[in-house]
Amino acid sequence: MSEVLTAPLVVEFPFTRSLGPVLSAFLTGLRERTVLGVRAGDGRVVVPPTEYDPVTAEELRELVEVGSSGTVTTWAWNPSPRRGQPLATPFAWVLVRLDGADTALLHALDAPGPDAVRTGMRVRVRWAAERTGAITDIACFEPDDGPAGDARPTGHSGEFDDPVTTLTAPARLDYTYAPGRAQSRYLHALAGHRTVGERCPSCHKVYVPPRGACPTCGVATGTQVEVGPRGTVTTFCIVNIKAKNLDIEVPYVYAHIALDGADLALHARIGGIPYDQVRMGLRVEPVWTEDGRFPDHYRPTGEPDADYDSYKELI
Repeated sequence: MSEVLTAPLVVEFPFTRSLGPVLSAFLTGLRERTVLGVRAGDGRVVVPPTEYDPVTAEELRELVEVGSSGTVTTWAWNPSPRRGQPLATPFAWVLVRLDGADTALLHALDAPGPDAVRTGMRVRVRWAAERTGAITDIACFEPDDGPAGDARPTGHSGEFDDPVTTLTAPARLDYTYAPGRAQSRYLHALAGHRTVGERCPSCHKVYVPPRGACPTCGVATGTQVEVGPRGTVTTFCIVNIKAKNLDIEVPYVYAHIALDGADLALHARIGGIPYDQVRMGLRVEPVWTEDGRFPDHYRPTGEPDADYDSYKELI
């Protein structure tokens, strides 16, 4: 049996959003070493501020300034910090109710060990040396030996010079993908410029790429069947947004291709033809790059277009 493959994969999608008056004031305030909250309809002070009342959903605009010290309401120790977390050494995740606030703020507490952390302990903000208008302007919290404060929230206009108006939020997932035995066999075959599917012993459909089981009958598929290499475009889309780290000029076409002998269409890019000439029924073949483990793209074969009835069940 072929070796089961594994590979490290990263899914990353940074996105930018406009902040609106409440969150703009909060993040700009952090840049200026000022912590702002918002007063809810029942009089509570919510920190971090929300744009809408968490109880009534009414829009909130009354900003107030709270203290930079507070009390730990609960915590959890993090012995192995991950990339991108606030501290590189072990720390505690804490919920801190800042003086003058009625809700708690989640952040990191720099402490020598879990024995140094307790619910009810006093902490204060450690400000970042360079602040840009982000939650990371609070580098972390640190223990505060001072007495509990009686700070009362004071009204704040929320106005600052050069306010922060947008936020770019990175979203990233690092993981190891194991395709399983069926797809490992499929990938090993592709490395030899062959495309292999698996046949269902019940309905006799051939699935490419194989999943190890028939999605219709629910039985294991073990019989390998070589398909293609040519196939038919069943449907397609024109891509007009350039992807990060993908050296392909837009616009380009991404299509469903039903390989000859397969009963499931796979996805691939279409090349060798202007994007506006790609069509349903177009006959295509794979193009391999030197040392490529899978087809770089599919190009027209020059054959007449396939009849619609021959691929309509695969759209």
